[in-house]
Amino acid sequence: MTAPAPPVQALPLWLRALSRVPLPLLYGLCGMLAWLAFHVVRMRLPVVLANIRGCFPEANDAGVRRIARDHYRQLGQMIAEVIGSTRLSPAQFLAHVTVRNLELPRGLLSQDRPVLLVAAHQANWEWVLQAMALQLGYPLDVGYKPIRSPSVDRAMHAIRTRFGAHLVPAKELLADLLQRRHIVRGIAMLADQEPTTSDHQHWVKFLGRDTAFYMGPEQMARATRYAAVFVALRRVSHGNYEVEFMPLAGAGEQLAPGEFTSRYARLVEREIRAAPADWTWGHRRWKLARSAYAD
Repeated sequence: MTAPAPPVQALPLWLRALSRVPLPLLYGLCGMLAWLAFHVVRMRLPVVLANIRGCFPEANDAGVRRIARDHYRQLGQMIAEVIGSTRLSPAQFLAHVTVRNLELPRGLLSQDRPVLLVAAHQANWEWVLQAMALQLGYPLDVGYKPIRSPSVDRAMHAIRTRFGAHLVPAKELLADLLQRRHIVRGIAMLADQEPTTSDHQHWVKFLGRDTAFYMGPEQMARATRYAAVFVALRRVSHGNYEVEFMPLAGAGEQLAPGEFTSRYARLVEREIRAAPADWTWGHRRWKLARSAYAD
């Protein structure tokens, strides 16, 4: 059972004020900001275009710009949805998110062992977190990277914990897993960002490019011998999403070094190719050179 959602009054004042704006108006406001970010400010646009071109060399310039434009639009919609959802009841919220194959993680958790839930920055991952907290039926821990702005970090913490999720800083997640290993729970994490240290990465061919992946989930699975489930996040229509749970690794499964991470990368790539605009293209995913870090 999840904890009840805290009242809106628990949120920061500025977020409470924005949350009073009807969702259709928030869509319009954030859509305008996304248009400005793409067409006028060109916020991180060179990085976005270069990343898309590198991953879809078959696309012409118009196709690349279309993916980029839709990507900015998707981010604007997500911001509107995160703000607007602060006043949604659980029933209203779940009307926007469909969960498929929930019996997979629930069945694993029923064996009295925690389960790793590994996802990517696809579609609206913030709403997916809320859906899992509401429907998993077990406590949910979420690894997260604190935001630099203290006020924004406090706001996002309040939003993410509305339905009982427990946040753990990503750098402390493995230690927390080992310290609280007897608590049966789901442990969710997003693992598609570029690794920042050379000793915690694995190189795979991803979207046609040599790509370094963070090995945190693999190290956690090896250290704990917990089962791991991939969480696919998809946009079904405007404001509506789908979550699907898929097997990633069995409890105690013996895998060659890097195989866990390679499996994850293949699943993420499949979701990106199916909906390229719904992934986060603005981060410098390929700034590392394999010749400098491989082996």
